[in-house]
Amino acid sequence: MAIAGLFEGFWSWGVATAFVFLFLLSWQILRISNIITDDDLRDLIRNLKGEFNGETWEDSVEKKNDLVSYSAKSCKPKDGGPPKYLSTTRFEKCSTELLRDFYMDNEYRKQWDKTVISHNQLQVDETSGIEVGRTIKKFPLLTPREYVLAWRVWEGNDKTFYCLVKECEHRMAPRQKKYVRVQKYRSGWRIRKVPGTAACEITMVHQEDAGMNLEVAKLAFSKGIWNYVCKMNHALREYSSHNRIKSASVASLLKLIQKVPTEWEAEAESTSEGLSGSLVVRQSIRVDASSGDEPFSWKPSKKWAKRLLVVGGLVCLSRGRPSLGTQLAMACLLKKIMKQSSTSGQVPPTPVLRSRGEGRRHG
Repeated sequence: MAIAGLFEGFWSWGVATAFVFLFLLSWQILRISNIITDDDLRDLIRNLKGEFNGETWEDSVEKKNDLVSYSAKSCKPKDGGPPKYLSTTRFEKCSTELLRDFYMDNEYRKQWDKTVISHNQLQVDETSGIEVGRTIKKFPLLTPREYVLAWRVWEGNDKTFYCLVKECEHRMAPRQKKYVRVQKYRSGWRIRKVPGTAACEITMVHQEDAGMNLEVAKLAFSKGIWNYVCKMNHALREYSSHNRIKSASVASLLKLIQKVPTEWEAEAESTSEGLSGSLVVRQSIRVDASSGDEPFSWKPSKKWAKRLLVVGGLVCLSRGRPSLGTQLAMACLLKKIMKQSSTSGQVPPTPVLRSRGEGRRHG
């Protein structure tokens, strides 16, 4: 009798545990499935048309060479959040399927994007097509940033693809003190053919608060984005079917990709204006590289050494916690460098700066 009672106790405990486990699992799946909806796709399509409720945008970058071109605009949202970026990157001699797989291949990204330290998949919901993952990135002089993101991909007519990415929380990614968790991340893109050519383009709307000083982040973006785009283009040209077959990310994508709902397809097909749509543009901060910049062709100079030292100093003063003596010494050094640069006529044009919050993942 005692053994039978013990067995019944274990059985009842096992059933209760299984019930709780299934309940928590169902709750997690339900919560994930509602993170990104078809209504979010509708909003993304409208944003790609330039419908931003009268926000004022300014040109940030415009560069190109024989294989890739890049243009970007930025604006400060009316709600006071981090800046938004709207960019278009055109890749010559490239299919939309290849570019889609390249962008979504997290294993290959770790090979060419040296800011990515690690990436792991956390959860997949095959019903909604939503995937959740965690990425750690390391930027110079900064604490590593932790991205816990959910994303979803749709396919439209004529091999056009859309993707929306949002920040989220997940039980398998608890916060850790050694990382800075990115609090806000909203990014969406459309990949489509360029009519009458062998090229395709990706248009992206991006907003991110990675906890960086805004002045430093904007300077880093304006000076570094073209080199990053060239590096990305170089990696794209080396991306092969062998990479795609081996990639777990691409295999997951092909199973999860959804169709653009019929009600949004007509609106999606009307987004032919791209960056030149209904945007209100205030001023231009433009650098034309139409003469044919090549990847990895940049060479260091005294002027750039001074700029990098200034950026490093700003990071130390704005985000670090040095002693008072160190702060004063750094401030004096930066003042001296800036004074010497101004007397030699080497002070670079200063972009419009904002208050706080900036981010990445252009490309």
